[in-house]
Amino acid sequence: MPFIPHTDEDVKQMLVAIGVAEIDDLFDEVPANLTIDSLKNVPTGINEMQASVLFKEFGSLNQQVSCFLGAGAYEHHIPAAVWDLTSRGEFMTAYTPYQAEASQGGLQLIYEFQTMMASLTGMDISNASMYEGATALSEAVLMAIRSNRRNKARKVLLATTVNSNYRQVLDLIAAKQNIQFIELAYCQKQGTTLLSDLEKYQDEDIAAVVVQQPNFFGCLEDVDHITDWAHQKQALVVASVNPTSLALLKAPGKWGEQGADIVTGEGQPLGVPLASGGPYFGFMCCKQALVRQMPGRIVGRTVDSDGKQGFTLTLQAREQHIRRAKATSNICTNQGLLVTAATIYMSIIGPQGLKKVAIQSHQNLEYLKQKLAALDDIELVFNASNFHEAVIRLPIAAEKVVEKMLQHGILAGLPLHQDYSELKNSLLVCVTETKTQQDMDNYVACLQLSLNQIKKTSKKAAKV
Repeated sequence: MPFIPHTDEDVKQMLVAIGVAEIDDLFDEVPANLTIDSLKNVPTGINEMQASVLFKEFGSLNQQVSCFLGAGAYEHHIPAAVWDLTSRGEFMTAYTPYQAEASQGGLQLIYEFQTMMASLTGMDISNASMYEGATALSEAVLMAIRSNRRNKARKVLLATTVNSNYRQVLDLIAAKQNIQFIELAYCQKQGTTLLSDLEKYQDEDIAAVVVQQPNFFGCLEDVDHITDWAHQKQALVVASVNPTSLALLKAPGKWGEQGADIVTGEGQPLGVPLASGGPYFGFMCCKQALVRQMPGRIVGRTVDSDGKQGFTLTLQAREQHIRRAKATSNICTNQGLLVTAATIYMSIIGPQGLKKVAIQSHQNLEYLKQKLAALDDIELVFNASNFHEAVIRLPIAAEKVVEKMLQHGILAGLPLHQDYSELKNSLLVCVTETKTQQDMDNYVACLQLSLNQIKKTSKKAAKV
């Protein structure tokens, strides 16, 4: 916890120096009807020793579980050196480099991050990160609308197979800015976007098409067909991708004949641990022609008057940087610490290491799918190729199974029927390189046991 060194006398001297009588005077512009005397349900302060005991008690509530839950946040092995270096004071306490004269070390690190992300996605340019994957996708759609000078329509085709949380954020941020989203249906057998659904909009003006690869179900979309169709319509292609998968899959910059136009994604798989929901960071890359509409900031490399290599902020499109109302975004704060971790992670494991992580994750999923398919009453819902997630159908409500599996120390997956009503009793299961064969065999055994226990309990209840 932070230590506040200022005594009452220190505070008095500072107030005198700035010409006010008390701290509340600093907030006199706040209307009186908005102020409160106390906070309800907030306990009185406790001392440091009591606080330490309290937080230890909270910590003891954490369960150590075997995680098979993905859906946008993934458990990967993180080399110890990643956060040992990231936690150093010069990284941990550094703030976003708004100023062009910021630390050369910090600027170089961001430049290296941009270079790695541009290489991984096959795109020309990368910015210095976004809040997280969902808002990055929303910013990309707004960017596509601004950038598409050939097509002034404000209609966007959105694959239903895009992460449901991302689609909710798109509705919250982009749809409120007079942008119409038209959802594309998916094939109930393949789990991928129905290509025939595109033809319904052949004669309509479409500004952009949004697709996720791998999609929310872990299935691989026909991104080449979708990209070429969109470009024939003079629509831009906005992609949301899993960065780990790009070690195996075709880079978005090579989709179809011309490649995707804007690529976003969640950077959490790159060295950021699962931590009760965050913090995460988003990334965004694009073609050179669109760079002036990219939100955030970009670090460039140059040479000084002596010919020495130097780094500087080249494009800063935020509202703080003079542009005000003309800014491309005002929510593109650089998640600097997490970008540092991701850069160190990618530097340590390298291209081949990332490929090994992706291959092992894929192979583990194939092993688990084979074992699950052999169980009675368990069905693999889709038959398209997967990366490291798949959907299974259970004979009973998925929520009941998840609850029972948790009693066995396993986080079984994500029930899907709340976001996809047609996928009743369906569970999205994820496997990464962190799972051993023993872990997966245990998952299958506990799933069978949980189903049997639930059925037995149901029969007893029916008799009563």
